[in-house]
Amino acid sequence: MDDTNPKSNPVDNAEKDPESWVSGDDPMTGAQASYLKTLSEQAHEPDAFDDAISKAEASKRIDALKAKLELE
Repeated sequence: MDDTNPKSNPVDNAEKDPESWVSGDDPMTGAQASYLKTLSEQAHEPDAFDDAISKAEASKRIDALKAKLELE
């Protein structure tokens, strides 16, 4: 068992590969949909938004758009 406390190591806890998420195949959340829509418009990539994608796919697309827009 990992003795790392997620509260004292929030970065370790927050940076997990979306492919390994237990709920990664669930539909994206409303917050993800809103953020992805906004980022896709700002990046002039309307095809990056698709309301039928999973949480994991939405996370990957958000990360890619944030990198493109230099928001990271």
